[in-house]
Amino acid sequence: MIISASRRTDIPAFYSDWFYNRIKEGYVLVRNPMNIHQVSKIKLSPDVVDCIVFWTKNPQPMIERLDEISNYNYYFQFTLNSYFRDIEPNVPIKDSNIIPTFRKLSDKIGKERVIWRYDPIVISEKYDVDYHVKYFKKLAQLLDNKFEKCVISFVDIYKKNAKNLQLTGVSEPIRDDILAIAKAFSEISREYGFQLNTCAEQADLTAFGIKHGKCIDDELIERLCGCKISVGKDKNQRDVCGCVESIDIGQYNTCPHKCKYCYANYSLKVVDNNYAKYDPISPLLCSQLTPDDKITEKKVSSLIDTQTAMW
Repeated sequence: MIISASRRTDIPAFYSDWFYNRIKEGYVLVRNPMNIHQVSKIKLSPDVVDCIVFWTKNPQPMIERLDEISNYNYYFQFTLNSYFRDIEPNVPIKDSNIIPTFRKLSDKIGKERVIWRYDPIVISEKYDVDYHVKYFKKLAQLLDNKFEKCVISFVDIYKKNAKNLQLTGVSEPIRDDILAIAKAFSEISREYGFQLNTCAEQADLTAFGIKHGKCIDDELIERLCGCKISVGKDKNQRDVCGCVESIDIGQYNTCPHKCKYCYANYSLKVVDNNYAKYDPISPLLCSQLTPDDKITEKKVSSLIDTQTAMW
């Protein structure tokens, strides 16, 4: 089993105490986003968890306690963009906080386990193509070879984020902008020696040496655990998403970063209400069990192919 922690919220930044308590207890409860009274109980012991994939803009609260998950394979999807607070209102200052945190995490766990995400790329009068090229190169310099791969994507405007984005003057990138950024970013990646992938992108950028990527990446997981795993494509994601199957333990409308492009928050008022309910001891994130809840233990097992050894 692969645990995603989490596409729905930033667990390392805001809920690391809760996560470590769940590891200690050996299980987590997760509400079904489509039916909140359906609750899954998911075992979290190392014998069934093959890898944990963290998604974050600020893993600083987790770093000093990583020894508590030394029995697990894991890696971080670390989003580091060049936006100001008009787009990312509550992300800490990049120069004095986030960039040093990225470097510290890489030094601690190895650069193969820290994936730099520069996404989503938004285009506006302020954040035009030249802006992105300039600051992507600057970040590549400042990160100083502390990563092996960078993932990019271009913003998609959905009903959930359209209003917030319109207020900032952001629109979906046109093809010419996408190609110009892809060409420049590709040149920068070659200059600084890292791989460049896209995340769930329709555009074919292989002409620039940019391949479609997998954020939940079976090849990387096999590399980390030293054995083959048997896992298929995640059918719950979009067709253009290359990720393999995982179980997400987060909850929508719980990320206080409140980034304008976020699709996982659709109501900032609900985010505030949910965050006020946060209890690091609860088996549920930002929630407590109620009499109407029905708990079902999810059948989980390791994905390791015991018949085939890699080395």
